[in-house]
Amino acid sequence: MSQRMSQRNRPRSEESFALAQKVIPGGVNSPVRAFGLVDGDPLFITRAQGSKITDADGREYIDYVCSWGASMVGHAHHRVVSAVAERAALGLSFGAPTELETQLASTIISHLPSMEMVRFVSSGTEACMSAVRLARAYGGRKKILKFEGHYHGHSDFLLAGAGSGLATQAIAVSKGVTDGAIEDTFTIPFQDEPALRQVFREFGGDLACVILEIIAGNCGFIKPSNSFVALLSELCQSHDVLLVADEVMTGFRVALGGAQSLYGLTPDITVLGKVIGGGLPLACYGGKRQIMTQVAPLGQMYQAGTLSGNPVAVQSGLTTLEIACKSGNGNFDYLSSLSSQLVSGLQSHADRYGIPFSADSEGGMFGYVFSSQKPLCKRHIDGGSMRHFRYFFSRMLEEGIYLPPSPYEACFLSLAHKPEDISNTLSVARKVFAELRKVGLER
Repeated sequence: MSQRMSQRNRPRSEESFALAQKVIPGGVNSPVRAFGLVDGDPLFITRAQGSKITDADGREYIDYVCSWGASMVGHAHHRVVSAVAERAALGLSFGAPTELETQLASTIISHLPSMEMVRFVSSGTEACMSAVRLARAYGGRKKILKFEGHYHGHSDFLLAGAGSGLATQAIAVSKGVTDGAIEDTFTIPFQDEPALRQVFREFGGDLACVILEIIAGNCGFIKPSNSFVALLSELCQSHDVLLVADEVMTGFRVALGGAQSLYGLTPDITVLGKVIGGGLPLACYGGKRQIMTQVAPLGQMYQAGTLSGNPVAVQSGLTTLEIACKSGNGNFDYLSSLSSQLVSGLQSHADRYGIPFSADSEGGMFGYVFSSQKPLCKRHIDGGSMRHFRYFFSRMLEEGIYLPPSPYEACFLSLAHKPEDISNTLSVARKVFAELRKVGLER
């Protein structure tokens, strides 16, 4: 059964998508929402509660997208909704400081010791762009290093990719990005230690920073090896290169102290988003005090935003973190247990039916690929079977399981997910894996 076939059961979504395409490019306001890789049309969502979302045709799904990770405590949590409503009634935006900003900043700093000061912005793109500008301002160097497949927002100088090995010539991955915008951006494969050593050997004195997702979530779900993390940290320290940790996805999701706490990293600058806004537009960058004092009005690194620290978004984030962090690591242990049950169950069913498959998880985040090899970098995701993925996604969706419509996106659970959600998901997956063996899809 194809996604196009199953779309006939969602006439309202189909009609809504047709109307949207007339006034919105591609009918979506972010490409990740499109169903292009699965040969289908996106669902239009009307409401969500807990671990479930409901589409325009009234069909309910167990949600493993969770607003791309932002919905940590579950959709429409009563405490968050109530706090946001009360705050909104006092005014939506002031363009002036509020005490709430200080409270949220203090909460974040208390859980991530590497962040001694914080600056709020409205999106992960804005936060990553500002973090790199800050790194350049602090060290007086221009060049930066990123990893293939790691997504740090859509600012021009971070939309660069490269071929194998060391990138001596950056290649833009979007039209409209000029060669000049990315000429100072190097890109190498994630976890390629020889390439990493070569970059530092040849350009270490010119690098302002290395920016990475410690756990990659935009090129599949990929955890780094301890040896790679240790080497990266060592090289940055020995060459006075700032380490920028993009924890927009992993912050307050994989662990109380983020991915950096799991790998013993102490980044110079950390970028957070998604969970800290509780579903509303909010992000931040922060780090060591001597670095953050370079930010205007204290220093000469300029960055501003009319809606930065919006009181309604800050209230949403503050209440979300109060719920998520109230039991210390307890909630994260709960999420880890659920996600482990889910990925181990998926792996078991795939193995039973002889389907090449690999799955992994950390905290409330997981991913899978239709390949027997656990991915170490984006190229291993490229090597997975797209035909298997399309079939699996479409059938799971038809059976009421909402997964990301791309093999390059991580999946998420919330604190509202229950063991029965996992068992129901695995029951459906077992049936779909059995179908996959029967239809015998080729790569």
